[in-house]
Amino acid sequence: MSEFQELVDAHYQPLFRFAVSLTRDPDRAADLVQETFCTWAEKGDQLRDRSKAKTWLFTTLHREFLAQRRRASRYSDEPVESLHGTLASSEDDADRQMDGQRALELLGSLDETFRAPLALFYLQQHSYKDIAEILEIPIGTVMSRISRAKEMLRRQMTAEPASAPKNILQLNPEALRQHHG
Repeated sequence: MSEFQELVDAHYQPLFRFAVSLTRDPDRAADLVQETFCTWAEKGDQLRDRSKAKTWLFTTLHREFLAQRRRASRYSDEPVESLHGTLASSEDDADRQMDGQRALELLGSLDETFRAPLALFYLQQHSYKDIAEILEIPIGTVMSRISRAKEMLRRQMTAEPASAPKNILQLNPEALRQHHG
């Protein structure tokens, strides 16, 4: 198996999940991942430390997403779609965890500034340090954006109809992974 194929096999799914969390569209996400691997094929040999390939791939994907978004904003007046869903009732955990699908919908409603670090942290289990490198922002900014994103999600959940549990304050990463994997 070639080194390139091994790289694709090892990183395709995590990159795809991150791309879906950014684009909210599986087709666009697949294109974004493909573009990332094409960039690796062209420039990956410039990376001296191969142990940083994962971070390089996530950084490249994020940069390409931002570039595509900038290009699209120049030519499109299409409003950002709002995602609505219902909170599925769960028996034992309803008062402590939010349903994975609902969490993904709410995650999709966040601005990319907050969505990207939260997705990298909870969906991809990246460290704050790795997220800072991928997004090219200081580690303190990563921490504050994750904290603010979680608070935004809490507020959105408490704004739900009265039938939703009122003390859903904890994002459940396992539920998110189940719906993404």
